[in-house]
Order: sequence, then structure tokens, then C-alpha cells
Amino acid sequence: MKNFETLVDATNDLTKRGYDANLSLEGDTVDDKAQDIHMAADDFEIDEFYRFEGQSNPDDAAIVYGISSAKYNLKGILVNAYGTYANDSSSAIGAKLHHGQVSQNLHGSDRPTE
Repeated sequence: MKNFETLVDATNDLTKRGYDANLSLEGDTVDDKAQDIHMAADDFEIDEFYRFEGQSNPDDAAIVYGISSAKYNLKGILVNAYGTYANDSSSAIGAKLHHGQVSQNLHGSDRPTE
């Protein structure tokens, strides 16, 4: 697992590895607006993610997701806030993203112990 100092370092590394679509969370879909693609929860996989806390305020935090979709033949990056500014969507998309945050694939010191 890689560890990055900054959100920019993580996105630069993902981009170098082919995650070139700029994805956004739009309600019940993850979208690639450049290609007019709107993915439901079953249309993509979360390959990896990295959590970052704000330097001056722990509530100012974000997660960088590396997402791929075999259905749409794309790999992209989604940056989403968590903490105070989180998107608290109750949709399938929100559930999938949240599951990734608390799964055993966590990076860094948040890794669950057995």
C-alpha cells in the first residue's frame, strides 16, 4: 500500500497510473462529465483510496478514490470530503463509498487490528 503526504501527491500518482477521468459525485451517480457517463453503484469498483485530514482543521478532510469501470472502460479519480463537509448520501453510491472507507482496505493508521 502506498502512503502519500498530500492529496496532490495521491492524485498525481493515480494519474500516472492511468486514472485519467475526472469523476464527480452527483447524487445517485458517479459521473465523468467529459464523456457524459453516469455510473450507478454496480457500474464501478473502488480500486484504492487515501484519506487526508486538513492541516489546520481535522474536520477539513478528503478521500481520494481510484475508481475503475469495466462497463465504461474507464479509470478515474474521485475526490470527496468526509467529516464536517461530507456528502452524507443515503444512496447506493454513498453506501459503496462509505463501505470502502471502513473496509479492511484502509490505509495508514486507521487499519483495523485483529
